[in-house]
Amino acid sequence: MGREWRAPWPLDLGATLAPHRRGAGDPAFQVRDGFVWRASFTPDGPGTLRLRVVRDPAGDVVDAAAWGPGARWLLDGVPALLGADDSTDGFVPVHDIVREQVRRRPGFRVGRTGRVFEALVPAVMEQKVLGQEAWRGWRYLLRRFGRPAPGAPWLRVPPPPAVWARIPSWEWHKSGLEAVRARTIITAARVAQRLEDDPAAARLTSLPGIGVWTAAEVRQRAVGDPDAVSVGDYNLPGLVGWALAGRKVDDAGMLELLEPYAGHRYRVTRLLEGAGARPPRRGPRLPVRDYRSF
Repeated sequence: MGREWRAPWPLDLGATLAPHRRGAGDPAFQVRDGFVWRASFTPDGPGTLRLRVVRDPAGDVVDAAAWGPGARWLLDGVPALLGADDSTDGFVPVHDIVREQVRRRPGFRVGRTGRVFEALVPAVMEQKVLGQEAWRGWRYLLRRFGRPAPGAPWLRVPPPPAVWARIPSWEWHKSGLEAVRARTIITAARVAQRLEDDPAAARLTSLPGIGVWTAAEVRQRAVGDPDAVSVGDYNLPGLVGWALAGRKVDDAGMLELLEPYAGHRYRVTRLLEGAGARPPRRGPRLPVRDYRSF
């Protein structure tokens, strides 16, 4: 099953979809032979989406194909996934570096998957740990409990909430997740439909173990919220402060610098991430921990 969609802008497929990839070995998201492959458990069941962009002077054309019970749902969601609903109204760059990134990356958009719980699980895994630690657990659990993706058996479809809720404690331990994050995911799995129906930040942060950082990470991906800035991130304040003011700042300083971009603060942080302006490293890198040995 397939469709074509003509984007009304020069589409940057890689930049737009990058937030949905959890490390180079993500079992649910891979790039192969010029195609982006993504597996998802949709409201209609498991599905696989394959995307590529065909450059055309009249406008970039997205060549999309999908397999499985969720194929139609995934194809219907292609425009939203690639940012068709993303509005830049009110976004006015006031810093040279932001202005330059807008010029260099005209195809970047904030898209949305429409799958709240699917964005929540890896976000919880990434709480207060290095990305490598979180992605290791994501890979293990998808390979252990995810089913082969329709039409792409090398991928794994993220399990539905009912499966996450039944994962035994020893499997969480083997994945490298400690009990606190595992319990947060299990609790969210039991109310997953409520989250899908109401993905507001207040609803998300009402759950134990989900704070403003996690809620923002979920809303960025599932809802396409261009203003959901990740307050509490270990690296983000330093990046924003260095790029916009030439100095490292804390969360409060970051929010002050981003105030002119209210309504588009997440958009600006994504643009700054692509600019490469980061503070110099001081001291050794943080070690990758392994809870499996505890």
